[in-house]
Amino acid sequence: MKKSSYIACAISAGVAGYLATVYAVDQGDETRHKNYLSQTNLVKADPLSQQAFNIFNQNGCQYCHTKNSEMPFYADVPGAKQLMQRDIDHALRQFNISMLMEQVQHNTPVSQVELAKLESVLNDHAMPPKQFLLMHWRSDLSKQETNTLLDWVKQERRQYYSDPLVSSEYQNDAVQPISATFKVDQAKVQLGEVLYHDTRLSGDNTVACSTCHSLTTGGVDNLKTSTGINGSKGPINAPTVFNSVFNIHQFWDGRANDLQAQAGGPPMNPIEMGAGSWANIINKLDQDSALKAQFDAIYPQKGISEYSITNAIAEFEKTLVTPNSRFDKFLKGEKTALTTKEQQGYALFKQNKCQTCHSGQAMGGLSFEVMGLKDDYFGDRGNITDVDSGRFNVTKDDNDMHRFKVPTLRNIALTAPYFHDASAKTLEQAVNDMALYQVGVKLSPDEIDKITAYLKTLTGEYNGKLLQ
Repeated sequence: MKKSSYIACAISAGVAGYLATVYAVDQGDETRHKNYLSQTNLVKADPLSQQAFNIFNQNGCQYCHTKNSEMPFYADVPGAKQLMQRDIDHALRQFNISMLMEQVQHNTPVSQVELAKLESVLNDHAMPPKQFLLMHWRSDLSKQETNTLLDWVKQERRQYYSDPLVSSEYQNDAVQPISATFKVDQAKVQLGEVLYHDTRLSGDNTVACSTCHSLTTGGVDNLKTSTGINGSKGPINAPTVFNSVFNIHQFWDGRANDLQAQAGGPPMNPIEMGAGSWANIINKLDQDSALKAQFDAIYPQKGISEYSITNAIAEFEKTLVTPNSRFDKFLKGEKTALTTKEQQGYALFKQNKCQTCHSGQAMGGLSFEVMGLKDDYFGDRGNITDVDSGRFNVTKDDNDMHRFKVPTLRNIALTAPYFHDASAKTLEQAVNDMALYQVGVKLSPDEIDKITAYLKTLTGEYNGKLLQ
């Protein structure tokens, strides 16, 4: 037999083996998809949501973008197993759809961040990746499937997030103006405001909540790390307290589930307020007869206690929202609220996918994202510390290493320095670094200038006055 015949036979055998493998994978996919669907309950979901769920399932999105999904048979083959695990780890770092799939089944609002990420992926035709399609031929999204998912994203936004006052041009944007109001007990708010500024919550009566989160400086202290009791320095940059009510969790690592839990942290932290114990704080406040009477009137069952102190502070912090920025007015149809340059900056903001994480009314606070998604931020910066582990310090999940709560962009012009480590001294540097490390894009000086100009339009009003 000629050499060319051997080659032809080898190629034929290889093609036959590949086709046989693809066929086996396809049959296995169908079985897994049917099994997965049989374990779900879509009764509560509307028709379009059911279609979206079926597309996710039928195209195998859950293989890489959820944890503990049943994998194809070749996942145990040496070599293939390592490659697949690498792809899964990478996919989960960027977009875990487990919660999305649950939310569809229970007919509850899908996260604005998840909707923004999905929309971005669909518009870029980035999923599924080409290497996945080598083994899963039928998993490629058709134009009809893509449009169905995009229609579903719009439906979710219209139903749960869109502001009817926003002009039609921006009605479906991932970013919306601040319009939410939160039901509060005004008596608790007034008490909470007093406590927020009360230095008696610290061990030596020198530090209050407002010391590090001043309402006159954008809700921060503009320091790299805050100065606590006895002049001690904290390990991480203080985030703004303004619009923190929108956050899914509090602190950079999300260790506090809500505002009340957050309010209880600094007083007991030995290098922040260093009160030592709640008993110490209660004893001091108990000597203030007027304050004691106020507590007794509002909290008759508890009086002055850890619960009542943190509850009142949290109630006050619910009111720290900053609507009516120039950008909000622009979204609502006031075209002259933004200059041409600022409007170009918003277009670049969207073009560079900033809104996939900085979405919603607060433009942040709704998810935890990896710092250095596209490049090695910490390798370039060096000097790694414990706080750089981020969300991992709370969950101990390797997937959460270097993952941080996305900060709000509201009033961003007032809150330098930026990032958890305060490494960006200026807004321009923050824009450059975010594009480089999170998006993988090197922006030009002109693009940075325009995006920065846009971000400066996000400064809002507090108590009817523009923040300065």
